[in-house]
Amino acid sequence: MEFGIFLQGYLPGSRAHDTEAEHTAMVREMEIVRAADRSGWKYAWLTEHHGLTEYSHMAANEVHAGYLAACTERIHIGSGIFNISPRANHPVKVAEKVATLDHLTNRRFEFGTGRGAGSHEVATFNIADKESTRAEYDEVIRELDRMWEQKDYTFAGEHFAMDVPHNVLPKPYGPGHPPFWLAVGSPPTWRKAGQLGQGALGFTFSSIHDLEPRIADYKEGIAECTDPVGQFVNDNAMVTSSIHCFTDRERAREQATRFDANYLVTMVGLYHDTMPRPGVPTWPATPPAVTADHVDELISGGYLLCGEPEEICAQLKAYERIGVDQICVGVPMNGSYDEAIEMIETVGREVIPEFDTDPQHSTDRARATAKPKFPTFNSPPAEIETIWTRREG
Repeated sequence: MEFGIFLQGYLPGSRAHDTEAEHTAMVREMEIVRAADRSGWKYAWLTEHHGLTEYSHMAANEVHAGYLAACTERIHIGSGIFNISPRANHPVKVAEKVATLDHLTNRRFEFGTGRGAGSHEVATFNIADKESTRAEYDEVIRELDRMWEQKDYTFAGEHFAMDVPHNVLPKPYGPGHPPFWLAVGSPPTWRKAGQLGQGALGFTFSSIHDLEPRIADYKEGIAECTDPVGQFVNDNAMVTSSIHCFTDRERAREQATRFDANYLVTMVGLYHDTMPRPGVPTWPATPPAVTADHVDELISGGYLLCGEPEEICAQLKAYERIGVDQICVGVPMNGSYDEAIEMIETVGREVIPEFDTDPQHSTDRARATAKPKFPTFNSPPAEIETIWTRREG
């Protein structure tokens, strides 16, 4: 089981309206990824959200990824997600930036895809009906690899078109291309991710016990996959969880009971109107307080990882048992920047080695099996003489 961190520019309260606080948070989140890179974590996922005040101030995640490409060495940088609706991001532009990031990260980019967090977010792009993006996604996801493989790409679809042949550049840093992932929230999407040969980005607030049948659905979908969206199957189920881990057990539990521990949940209720969220309070409803007794209930219920490293290892056995391939934790949540760095270093030193002994990323191993699917040209290319062909010939 591999480990990742999840960053989204969470800025609760008045800080959401303070440009200095926004700047500080943005810079510190990049430092958190650098700490994870030094500490043996394998993945860092960066959101793409638009207009979700407090919940997420990370809109241009490709810029963050480019920055991190230059200041990290081993950790893989993932889009969690790139919205591939043509009304939000033109598919050609998506293909271009993914291939560019593949080069700049030296094949460390992970291509997470999706349709946006909810109706409020997609309305940023004048999309009135979020369900209308489903057909767009299904059309676009099958075209991205073809853009990378072919040099005279054309397409006439229902949601986007390229009438004149173009060579979409750059191409990924081959062999292969960045692994495909799909953000999964609703139960049917888990199986869909598997059937498309994509990794599943389980950005949920569900109990790990509730996710057991979803993981099973995903694995069944992967087993059924005969035509992956890319050149290889990325058999990977990632799930997110909250974590509070220190060498001092009481410090971990104290952090879990702070007054703002559940505030983020109200943001989920406010913005994620397409994600199952039974019993989740919606802002401005007051989130329930987390007491010491409640911490024990959340741990046993599979909603929370909390305690000293030995306890965290015991709690992670439930994730391992149901087939989770990657556990991803959000940072920082209701802790300080210094606490986030300490947690990352502690988990990297005392937890990760108990579960992940393979120095190679699983997605690198999958990418090594890549096989091109399309002819380089749709039509025989014309002979074109240039100053370069004369010099090189």
